[in-house]
Amino acid sequence: MNTNVTLLVARILLVILFLLSAFGMASSPAGVAGYFGSLGMPMPGVMVWLVVALKLVAGLAVLVGWNTRYASYALAAFSVGAALIGHNNIADQNEMTQLLKDFAIAGGFLALSVAGPGAYALEARRA
Repeated sequence: MNTNVTLLVARILLVILFLLSAFGMASSPAGVAGYFGSLGMPMPGVMVWLVVALKLVAGLAVLVGWNTRYASYALAAFSVGAALIGHNNIADQNEMTQLLKDFAIAGGFLALSVAGPGAYALEARRA
């Protein structure tokens, strides 16, 4: 597989989780707000919609290859934050796995921010 196809596949695989979860959160905002509240997050009802917006906007940006570096930074930071806030009970093996998964996703986004989106991206058409 050539580099540009690999970068396209990487972009798709990285963002599919964020796009699908954004729709899931938007379909049940009260439940998500309750979960956010249980984590001690401020204004959980508002936070739900901010997270949905971030996942959708940054996820779509990475998917189509538009402002990929900034969208990747945003999703990497979100992934680290989600790991530290939502999966901080490292004595629980499942929580530890989720924490490390979020760190791995952040690493993928950081690598993408350096590599760029490849030729099959809106950014490549502007150049």
